[in-house]
Amino acid sequence: MTSLTKYNNLTLRIITGLLGSAGIITAVCLSEWGYFAVFFIICFFSLIEFYKLVGLDGMVPQKALGTLGGVLIFTLSFLIENHAISYRYYFLFFPIISCVYMIKLYKKFERKPFTNIAFTFLGIFYVAIPFALLNIAAFENGVYNFEIIFGCLFILWASDTGAYFAGTYLGKRKLFERISPKKSWEGFFGGALLAMIFAYGLSTYFHTLSLIQWLIVGVIIIVGGTFGDLVESLLKRSIEIKDSGTSLPGHGGFLDRFDGLLISAPFIVAYLEIF
Repeated sequence: MTSLTKYNNLTLRIITGLLGSAGIITAVCLSEWGYFAVFFIICFFSLIEFYKLVGLDGMVPQKALGTLGGVLIFTLSFLIENHAISYRYYFLFFPIISCVYMIKLYKKFERKPFTNIAFTFLGIFYVAIPFALLNIAAFENGVYNFEIIFGCLFILWASDTGAYFAGTYLGKRKLFERISPKKSWEGFFGGALLAMIFAYGLSTYFHTLSLIQWLIVGVIIIVGGTFGDLVESLLKRSIEIKDSGTSLPGHGGFLDRFDGLLISAPFIVAYLEIF
């Protein structure tokens, strides 16, 4: 790759990142419905990308039902946490998911129907459930508060940014070469340092969480985000593709950009709810 190509890719990455993050942050800070709209879109396109990827590997998941079921679960979670509907509607999750079995009975000429059912479920659990759990964090104190979502996004982006630049200019020691040859320990620690600086800075402005809580959330995002990136790399490597999509110029697809959130979100919510 020439230096000009690297420059163009970096420029495109920065422009897309700035515009995308500005739009997401504006929506999240505006109101709970702004938050809902932007994460509904992210969840929707991430599900589409996931089912497209597993389709490339020869699987035949129920793309429409998996995507519809995933966004319905996200929507139900939001409405329940927003107190628009009763918590009893959480029980709708199970019949929604159970429809996958029944519909497969009417599909003919499939060699491995239960393998395809499993991949349909995987899309829901890998993509939709983590985004649905974010609704619990958004309404942590019973009312919508953008601070936790805002903070988690900024820490995640700081970790990604620090890892990218530290890895690009300093990276020598491979972090997990078998899965992701480009990732390095220097990138990991560069991302961790910048993420913890942001976590500390957030604690001085946002008081929904204490300093120690912000730092713990920062650690969760650093570790969970790294594993999330590796898990998605494992998925892409098994299918032999570079990016999950082309929706976000310079970044790949929605899964490429939010893979760290998919693994860290369950741990963040578990920490906030239990401790």
